[in-house]
Amino acid sequence: MKIYMNGKLVDKAKAHVSVFDHGLLYGDGVFEGIRAYNGRVFMLDEHVDRLYRSAQAISLSIPMTKKEMARAVIIACKANKVADGYIRLVVTRGVGTLGLNPYTCETPQVIIIAGGIQLYPAKLYETGLSVVTVGTVRNPTEATNPRIKSLNYLNNILAKIEAINAGVMECVMLNPQGYVAEASGDNIFIVRGDTLITPPPWCGSLEGITRAVVMKLAPEHGYKVKEDVLARYDLYTADEMFLTGSAAEIISVVNMDRRVIGSGKPGPVTKELSRHFRAFARISGTPIK
Repeated sequence: MKIYMNGKLVDKAKAHVSVFDHGLLYGDGVFEGIRAYNGRVFMLDEHVDRLYRSAQAISLSIPMTKKEMARAVIIACKANKVADGYIRLVVTRGVGTLGLNPYTCETPQVIIIAGGIQLYPAKLYETGLSVVTVGTVRNPTEATNPRIKSLNYLNNILAKIEAINAGVMECVMLNPQGYVAEASGDNIFIVRGDTLITPPPWCGSLEGITRAVVMKLAPEHGYKVKEDVLARYDLYTADEMFLTGSAAEIISVVNMDRRVIGSGKPGPVTKELSRHFRAFARISGTPIK
């Protein structure tokens, strides 16, 4: 495997970062997870735009233009013969001192890994996920804003630990006010009648790229979409519930906190939107070749 690092392709075994990199020391940096389908990088410009917004929010100056970054993603995919896969795009603050001061870091590090990922077993896309509500509260927007896709994912990891310890693979995180924010790594939707409802970003969720695609596709196929504040009650009593994310794509939730959601099986709306998403993903995106 070849890793793109600061304008060069290096062997995986030689892809190193300094122990003084603030990305390692403090989780100081930003990242994106991107999918490739059928020889195309899906929603590449949107991912690059979000990366630069995250960097702007933490006062991190990326030493490349957006066009150069997009081109680097294509280079990494070509080097690893990735036609259907997953790309991890990382920008760290760079090497600095042992103090917190980010301005001691002179050169941000740009790292692109093009390979594969399987977030959930294939069978769960047929049977649906079970999830639990966790006690780890989503970061409040006044602290580390969840709209920043930063390298500091400890909040999400603590939630994931709770989920795994409870015997499930995913969870629901609440914000400090007790409303639904998101899963540990995915956005949340419920279906009520012909309407899809998802929490607004200010409730503590990332502005997901796959979330945005679903919100675009749904009205084209006869469904209404709205952002609204959701409580656990709304999830328990939904007709259907599903999660969205670049790695997860669209996956149904059929049980939450030992309450059966809907019929207890992936619902018709979730299945239909999954089909439309897969079809859209395979014909959209930036060509790798």
